[in-house]
Amino acid sequence: MKTYAKKIILFSIIAGMFFFIRVSDLSHYLTFENLQKNKEALHAYVEGHYAFSVILYISMYVTSTAFSIPGAAILTLAGGFLFGTFLCAAYVNVGATTGAIMAFLSAKYLIGAWVQNRYRRQLTRFNEEIASNGHLYLLTLRFVPVFPFFLLNVLAGLTNIPLKTFLWTTALGIIPGSLVYAFAGSQLNTIKSAGDIFSWRMAAAFILLALFSLLPVLINKSRNKAHET
Repeated sequence: MKTYAKKIILFSIIAGMFFFIRVSDLSHYLTFENLQKNKEALHAYVEGHYAFSVILYISMYVTSTAFSIPGAAILTLAGGFLFGTFLCAAYVNVGATTGAIMAFLSAKYLIGAWVQNRYRRQLTRFNEEIASNGHLYLLTLRFVPVFPFFLLNVLAGLTNIPLKTFLWTTALGIIPGSLVYAFAGSQLNTIKSAGDIFSWRMAAAFILLALFSLLPVLINKSRNKAHET
C-alpha cells in the first residue's frame, strides 16, 4: 500500500474517533460531581476486579490523552481515590505517556515530515535550537502546562525532536502534576469541589520547577552572548 493511502486511512481513523467522541460527549461523564456521586460504587468494583480495573483505567487514560478528551484531571483524581497516590501516578504515567506518543507519532507521520521538507530553509535556526535545547523546553512545558497537553504532543510531532527525547521528557515532566492530583484524589472524602485542589503555593511550586528546568538554557545563552561580545 502506498504511503499516501496509508496516511489517508490513518487520518480517517483519527477523524472518525474525534467525531465519535464529540458526538457521544464522553467528557460529560468525566466530572467532579459524577466522581463524588459514584466513588463508593467505583471503589467496590475495583476491590473485586483489581487487575481488570487497572487495565481499564490505563486504557481510558491512553484514549483520553491520544484524542484530547477533556477530563484527564478527573481521571487522575479518581485514580488517586481508587489506587492510592503512588500507584495512581504510575498508572497515569503509563497511560498519558502512551497516549502522548500516539498523538506525537501520528502528527509526525501525517504532516511533520512534510513541514520539515517544505520549510527546511526557514526552519534551520529553529531546528538548531531544538537540537540543542528542545528537551529542556519540552520538560518545562510538561512541568507547567501552558499549552494544552494534546496540542503540545501534536506541535512536537512537527519538529525534529526524536521519539526517545519526547518519551523521557513526557514521562518525567508529568510526574509532579500526576502526584498532586493523585494525592488530592486520595483525600477525595475531604474535597468539596475541584477548586479545593489548587492553591497559590502549588502554582508557585510548578512555576519554580519550570524555571529550574530552563536554567541550563539561560546559562548557555548568557555565555554565548558573553563570548560574542
